[in-house]
Formats: sequence, C-alpha cells, structure tokens
Amino acid sequence: MEEQVARFVARGQIEPLPPPASETGAFGTVRKHLFATPFDAVLTIVCGLLVAYVINGLVQWGIVNAVFTGSDRTACLSTETREVGACWAFVGAKFDQFLYGTYPLDERWRVQLVFFALVALIVPIAIPKVPFKRLNAALLFLLFPLAALVLLTGGRFAMSGSAIGIVFALAAAATIFLATGRSTTVMRTGAMKVALWLAVLAFVVSFASFYINSGRILFLSFRFEMLSLVGFAAAVASIVLAIVATTRTAETGSSLLGLYLPTVAALAFVLILTSNFGLEFVPTNLWGGLLITLTVALTGITASLPLGILLALGRMSKMPAVRLLCVIFIEFWRGVPLITVLFMANFMLPLLLPAGVSFNQLLRVLVGVSLFAAAYMAEVIRGGLQAIPKGQYEGADAMALTYWQKMRMIILPQALTLVIPGIVNTFIGLFKDTSLVYIIGLADLLGTIRRGFGDPIWITPSTPATGLVFGAFAFWLFCFSMSRYSIFIERRLARGRKH
Repeated sequence: MEEQVARFVARGQIEPLPPPASETGAFGTVRKHLFATPFDAVLTIVCGLLVAYVINGLVQWGIVNAVFTGSDRTACLSTETREVGACWAFVGAKFDQFLYGTYPLDERWRVQLVFFALVALIVPIAIPKVPFKRLNAALLFLLFPLAALVLLTGGRFAMSGSAIGIVFALAAAATIFLATGRSTTVMRTGAMKVALWLAVLAFVVSFASFYINSGRILFLSFRFEMLSLVGFAAAVASIVLAIVATTRTAETGSSLLGLYLPTVAALAFVLILTSNFGLEFVPTNLWGGLLITLTVALTGITASLPLGILLALGRMSKMPAVRLLCVIFIEFWRGVPLITVLFMANFMLPLLLPAGVSFNQLLRVLVGVSLFAAAYMAEVIRGGLQAIPKGQYEGADAMALTYWQKMRMIILPQALTLVIPGIVNTFIGLFKDTSLVYIIGLADLLGTIRRGFGDPIWITPSTPATGLVFGAFAFWLFCFSMSRYSIFIERRLARGRKH
C-alpha cells in the first residue's frame, strides 16, 4: 500500500499550470466582461447593434454624404441622384466669423495675438515640470488681462478720479493683507490700525464721489472730484503706513518686496488703460464667436475662485455681521437663475448708477456672471473647509499663526485639494452657461453659429444641424479638456487613490 501511495507523492516543486485559454487574452477578457451570462450576452449584442446603427448613421451623415467644399448653398442641396448629409462647407465659409464675430478684418491680428499669448502662458502653468511658476502666474493673472484688454479694445480709457481712488483703495487693502503674512504682530501696531481705517475711508469716500458733486480739480493730468482726491490721498497714506509698520515688525528673513506689488499693479492698471498705444478702437458690440465665449468664461472662472474663497471664509467666520452678509449674498445669487442675472445686469443696473456713469454691456455681463459663479464656488469651497479635521485648526493655533497665515499655509491648501472635482465641475458649468448671453444680444460662439443660419447664401435643410454639431463639438472639446486635466491633478496629488 505504501509503495502505491509513494508513486503519487511529488519529490520536487511542481510548476503551476497555465490558466485556461478561455480565461486569458482578448477572448477571455471579452467573455468575462461582456458574455459572462446569457443575459449579459443578449444585452451586449443589443447594445452593440444600437451603437453600430448610430455610428453608421453618423459616418454616413458626417463623412460619406457630407459636403466639404462649396461657395454657396447649392453645394449642400440634395438632388434626385445624391443625398446630402452634413454641410461642412458652411462651417468652412463661416469659420472666421465663428472665431472673431464681426471684429474688423484688418485688426484680427490683435485677437490672434491674444489667443497665442493665452496659450503660451497657460501651457507652462499646466505642466508641473516647467520652472518659473511664480513669474508665469504673475504674467498670466496680472499683466495678461491688461494687455488683452488694451489689444482687444484699443485702450485709451477715460478713468475718473473716483475709479482711480477705488483702485488704490483696493491696492491698500491688498497691501494690508500681505502685511499680515510678513509679521504676526503688525496688526497690533498703531500705524497699521490707522492704515486699516484709512483704507476703509478711501473706499467709502471714493465710492461716494460717484454720487456727490464736490467740485473738480485737475491732478496728475486726471480729473478728480474733491471727494475722490481725498479718497486717493487716504489710499496712498494707507499703503505707506502699512509698509512702514510691516518693515518695523517683520520677522528676520521675511521678504518685503511683495508688499509693493499691489501698488505697482494699481499704477500699471491706471497707466496701461489710459495710455495711447496707437491702436484703433474696437467697440465690444463687434466682438463675437469664440472671442466672447472665452472672454466671459475666463473672466468668470478667474474672478469666481478668489471671490468664492472669501465668501466661504466669511460664511464660516465667527463675526456675526460678516457671516450674515456672506450668507445673504450666497443665498441670493444661488436662488436666482442666471438668465435673470443677465437681464438685471443688462437693463436694471444702468438705472441704479449715478447720472453720467455707464458701463459697457459686456462689462455688465462679466460682473453678473462672476458674482453668480462666486456664490456656487463658495459652497464648494465651504465643503472642503468643513472636511478638514479639527486637529488641523488646533495645530495651526498652537503654532501662534494669525488667522490669514493659518488659512493660507495650512487650511486652504488642503481644502482646495479635496474639492478639485467640485471646482472643475463649477468651471465646466460656467463655460457652458456662456451661451445664455445670446439672449441679451451678445453673439457668443453658439449665438454666432445661429446667426449664420439666417444667411440666404447658406440656407439649406442641413445647415442648422451641421452648425449645431460643430458648436457642440467645440464646447465638448473645452469641457473635456478641463475634466481630463482635473483628473491629472487629482492623481498627481494622490487624492484619487486614497478615497
């Protein structure tokens, strides 16, 4: 018996058998995921037939029977012997109009230069390994908007003293904010307290000068109201006091060059917008197409994120007045449809402005869209702030950090990382909502395409479908790119695999 058993006992390591051929390779993968059960097989066959039917129809319509060249509608009309699908000749003929609208032909190089500069600045920011991120960010967010505004419009804006006072009041507020990051004790000094009140005074007085006539005076080749001149002087004094107070109390090794950036930015803003660069003025009612879409979308995206952060912090503030104001702002803008906001910005806002003061139609839309998106962004960011463990707040407090240092260096980086999908989702929704501006008379990409349907040279049964498919593809391309880049950032930050 023992001899018979011994014949079947292995005397060495036996190599494992390979898996069955039906479980490996392409055949095994298809069988496992698509034909594992009879129900799965039937569902796969039905879905496959449906997809094949749709793809065949799209290929027949968009490629096989499509018309790619032609000078007018006759090229896209069906005959007894030929069935016409998509009229891509219409898209080719109107392509420049889809990009620029009715922007003057001789000046379209300015739009092309803006597009090129935008891509040249965004690509290095988006690629992690490219160096000089801070310089690139400064060029993109500070210099590029001013240069683009001058190039697209022609510049030579007439800025009132009241507007200059508000610009420098904002620069004073930014200087005070930056000062808190250089010194933990600067807010306790008398000079900084005076600077803070001067900044508030500058903003209030400059804003009041829009409504109160107080006599005009020529100062530095600009026309100031007496009140606006007082506001401008208060803003400059606030900036000087903030820099002096920070210099005296700053920790050893702290760089103070950043304190001068708001003032330099304010000076550049005023000088660039009011200087004459010899460019022909192009009113915004000639803009259209992709130019309008990108202008509204990029402005809303750029403005909504910082505003949303401030609103989210304000809603979680321990100061009742600040929290109440932020809650009212957020709930009001979230409770109103965007189309209502656009109508209010276009028709009602001019009625609330003082006599003689008016804003460009496109500027009113940009302000409305930015405030609307900021309310939604605030709630996304508030979700990230609430997801941060309490220990992070307590640890920051134990290090004797100020509120803004705690938020800037510890809390906000973690909160923003957690809500990257929500932030990008808001950006994508905002980009698609830009098509609503067509209702108030601005011809964005989709609006310009729809206007092309009325051109008698290209009126055919297939023209509307072709134009809308092209517009849908353009929107999808931008939105899909933002989505994929969001996934890339999530994976890079190792958040997608941890949760």
